[in-house]
Amino acid sequence: MEAMKTWGLAFAFRALRARNYRLFFSGQSISLIGTWMQQIAMIWLVYRLTHSALLLGVVGFAGQIPTFLFTPFTGVLADRWNRHRTIIVTQTLALLQATTLAILVLTDTAQVWHLIALAVVLGTINALDMPVRQSFIIQMIERKEDLANAIALNSAMVTATRLLGPSIAGVLIGAFGEGICFLVNAISYVAVIAALLAMRVAPPPARPANGRMIDGLKEGFAYVAGFAPVRDILLLLAFISVMGMPYYILMPVFAKDVLGGGAHTLGFLMGASGLGALVGTIYLATRKNIRGFGGIITAAATVFGAGLIAFSLSRVVWLSMVLVFVAGLGMMVQMACSNTIIQTIVDGGFCVAGGILFAGRLKAIRQVLHPIYRKMGIMPDIPT
Repeated sequence: MEAMKTWGLAFAFRALRARNYRLFFSGQSISLIGTWMQQIAMIWLVYRLTHSALLLGVVGFAGQIPTFLFTPFTGVLADRWNRHRTIIVTQTLALLQATTLAILVLTDTAQVWHLIALAVVLGTINALDMPVRQSFIIQMIERKEDLANAIALNSAMVTATRLLGPSIAGVLIGAFGEGICFLVNAISYVAVIAALLAMRVAPPPARPANGRMIDGLKEGFAYVAGFAPVRDILLLLAFISVMGMPYYILMPVFAKDVLGGGAHTLGFLMGASGLGALVGTIYLATRKNIRGFGGIITAAATVFGAGLIAFSLSRVVWLSMVLVFVAGLGMMVQMACSNTIIQTIVDGGFCVAGGILFAGRLKAIRQVLHPIYRKMGIMPDIPT
């Protein structure tokens, strides 16, 4: 029995056998705690200074619009540039952004326009960092059959830190103010930069001469438009990202005005959301293959939307925590399954409706994906 438990634990963390991924996982785990602390401190600081839900939305929009605008271009660059070096640069720039925030807040000179401008800066950095990071995960994994596990572990890492970061931030904000969270985040980037520098990365394979970026964009859009599984999954992701995921921006309003709490209440709510996401991704990490992920995406999107609807109607702290736990679980499972499918097959109320629409396309998507999975050897038990 003990041997079975040990085997099961080793199987759940099998992607960590790759040295580079193990370094990345450890460094990023520390850094992401600081990242979540900064996010909580940022939205609480904006609401404390302005008492405006509108300005909360403006800051959230400022942080997300660069990703929306630039990701198609940075996705092309991710295939052209050295991913290892690019991530080192983006993490260094993020360290400087967090340091600037810490100085402004700790010296009591921060103004709302500073926060908006720095949110745009970080959003621009993330627009390059995210596609490069996702591509680099594939490069770090030596055994192709461990790729789905690496993606699931990465999601579990994000959600575990999402549980710890907001909880720590809530305590520190109440005791010392928001500035300490920005300072901790700046220091935490040292861990991931050190891990990246310690990696032994093989030189990337020689690539043919690249054409214009616009040609790469056209090729990417043509591929997505013509390949139903990727197109439908990306449409659902975009739908939920716009209509549902920004809910955390308004959390200070719910924590303070709806539930009558403070920074610690905000930390508890975000921690509950992170716990739900962690439970979902641990489940995904223990799966042997990605069979059935299409159905899971449908269910998870529906659960996410229903959880948000119920949360918006709650006026009790403990019930709100339960409902945001459910929403967090649905959101992260849907994202993790979608990312896993996309990264394994691609080279180099609204949320509920989105899940239902995706369900209608599920049978057609499976007919296209199953032959690809058999060819890649990542799901050998699918019948022909």
